[in-house]
Amino acid sequence: MKLNYKRTILAGLAFMTISGFWGMYDAVTPLILKNSFHLNEVLNGVVMAMDNVFAIILLPLFGIWSDKTNTKFGKRMPFIAIGTLIAVISMFFMPFADNERNLILFLVSTGAVLLSMSFYRSPAVALMPDITPRELRSKGNAVIMLMGTAGVIYSMIMIKVLVKTPEGAETPNYMPLFLSMMAFMFIGTLILVLTVPENKWSKEVKDNETPEEKAENQNAGKKISKEKLKSLIFILLSVFLWYMSYNAVNTAFSRYSIEVLKMKDGSYATYMLVATVIAVISYLPIGIISSKFGRKKVIMAGVVGLAVAFLACTFVKGGGPLLYVLFGIVGISWGAINVNSFPMAVEIASDGDEGRYTGYYYTFSMAAQVLTPVLSGVFLQYVSYKSLFPYGVVFAALAFFTMSQVKHGDIVTGQKKSLLEHFDVDD
Repeated sequence: MKLNYKRTILAGLAFMTISGFWGMYDAVTPLILKNSFHLNEVLNGVVMAMDNVFAIILLPLFGIWSDKTNTKFGKRMPFIAIGTLIAVISMFFMPFADNERNLILFLVSTGAVLLSMSFYRSPAVALMPDITPRELRSKGNAVIMLMGTAGVIYSMIMIKVLVKTPEGAETPNYMPLFLSMMAFMFIGTLILVLTVPENKWSKEVKDNETPEEKAENQNAGKKISKEKLKSLIFILLSVFLWYMSYNAVNTAFSRYSIEVLKMKDGSYATYMLVATVIAVISYLPIGIISSKFGRKKVIMAGVVGLAVAFLACTFVKGGGPLLYVLFGIVGISWGAINVNSFPMAVEIASDGDEGRYTGYYYTFSMAAQVLTPVLSGVFLQYVSYKSLFPYGVVFAALAFFTMSQVKHGDIVTGQKKSLLEHFDVDD
């Protein structure tokens, strides 16, 4: 059985536009809050944490709601279309409020955008498993991840090209950037709605299921076995812990580089870029390795790599080749974790429960992203900036233990026919 690349790419348009938006939002919103509205670092951090707070509360709810939805347009499509439309309309008022220096309007419009993005994020991610045979879902996930990367690249290019400070102005005019993102999201979602017959494709998948899969899927909406529940809990705990580790370093390294490594200007960004680029490049090789040794083992190797690289970074005194190598290891390790973790979590679900489990996955990852900047910030402020990498090591070590307890979602199949098929996971 082969993956239908055309269908997967079309279904991935929603995730591509979501990733593009977050790339832009995370890059420019803190600058607007600081430079236009003069919010201090604490208030800036509170506003920037709101998207994660919304996600923790709303993603499982909207995921479950979409599981139970049944319309002529599909289960996920109404959420994607409505959510995108509200987000695009609300988004216009963010740069408008920035130009008018209207903080209240900016916060209200930002809240509306974050709420609408939460409305359809889980349904958008769950669309791919809905229309993809169970044994090909991880292959589909590889395609989706690459499309998400394309969305982020689009946002970075638009920031580079469109963010300009008018002569005599103190801050850039972000309206052209936001308009480009609004167009990107609207056009991407319009193509998705017009080209993806969700009900038809989902029915084709269900019609081709094996008797065992059909029997398993009768449990949709019901409790899973104790053994699978245990594995699910440990997978979600692992997700929480490795995000606690990685995101602490990701969010604080810019400050660490100045305070400890004595870097100047934005030179720290090059090291983070190395980690990101190598993570993307590593997806396919990691898939090959995963098919041979199993996804659980590859994830655990990634967690070990993360811990070892962070431990070594503790002893680095400045920038240079060694730090590039260590951040390259961080990138490969993070890629090994990300390629395998979501498919393992969602494969435990019965067909019809993908939205629910997608919501659970994002709840745990987002909870870590809310907590870890605060907790690591306490150590940075009251202990030392040098505590950053040991902090990451501790949570990576905890993630290794919890992942060792996972027993489901990792059955290695036989020889694959294409590189992307090495992303496959069976349950």
